[in-house]
Amino acid sequence: MGRFLSTGRRAAMMLLACGLALGAAACSDDDDGNDDGGVGPEGSPNLPSFERVQFVLDSVQSLPDVASGDANGGFGLDMWATVVDRSGIVRVVAFSGPSEGAQWPASRVISAQKANTANSLSLDGLALSTANLYSAVQPGGSLFGLQESNPVNTDAAYGGNADDYGTPEDHMLGKRIGGVNVFGGGLALYDATGAVIGAIGVSGDSSCADHVIAWRVRHALGLDFVPGGVDPASHTDNIVFDLDDPTPSGWGHPSCPPVPDAVVAIGEALPITDPVSALPAS
Repeated sequence: MGRFLSTGRRAAMMLLACGLALGAAACSDDDDGNDDGGVGPEGSPNLPSFERVQFVLDSVQSLPDVASGDANGGFGLDMWATVVDRSGIVRVVAFSGPSEGAQWPASRVISAQKANTANSLSLDGLALSTANLYSAVQPGGSLFGLQESNPVNTDAAYGGNADDYGTPEDHMLGKRIGGVNVFGGGLALYDATGAVIGAIGVSGDSSCADHVIAWRVRHALGLDFVPGGVDPASHTDNIVFDLDDPTPSGWGHPSCPPVPDAVVAIGEALPITDPVSALPAS
């Protein structure tokens, strides 16, 4: 997707909660002790706004493809997306589709888990996507039990008014959500210096489509200056489909329905169709 399609279905552009009187309470919930009402460490202002994430998510989710029926390799379902900053604080929660409830309700918190996982397990020199973790956490794998290691903050996840979920007043905003997720859809966000500044998590379709959509959203946001990753083919944090290889990498992820061969082709082509941004020459 070398050129980003700007065909979002909604024009619901709302001001950020901290700019509204109703948002004061949400700002006061920031748990990092900043006196200025800001969230997270220095560098967090480089993260995308709610409006930008919502628009890009809506546009990527609705990409048409006559040949396959869904350019993202999934079922064409609506999605949730969460952005966390480098300290793990939720900065944005958004969804695609006409209204809340057009997506799987469970995917709101799953998207937050994915963002937390990709952020907490990526470094300036090495990006790990949630898709890269699938094999290692299976019984007998080198990271078995990882998914139990950082429980979700349930008060942050499920508190507040459900009508506010996916808006600039979502109860998760300004709080550390925690959680570890080990299938596709979570990617670290890297600025133009190659520094990881947070992560995005996407959920609502097959786990393979979640990864593809997250990859394309990150690409459209211009936060994909990925310094390196464990994918043997691209040396990025792309999904790896090598579970059937004689010598798998150890970072593999299974394919997904509805058309597994097409899903693999779409996923493996991402570094070509939607290449990560090149770091400036040092």
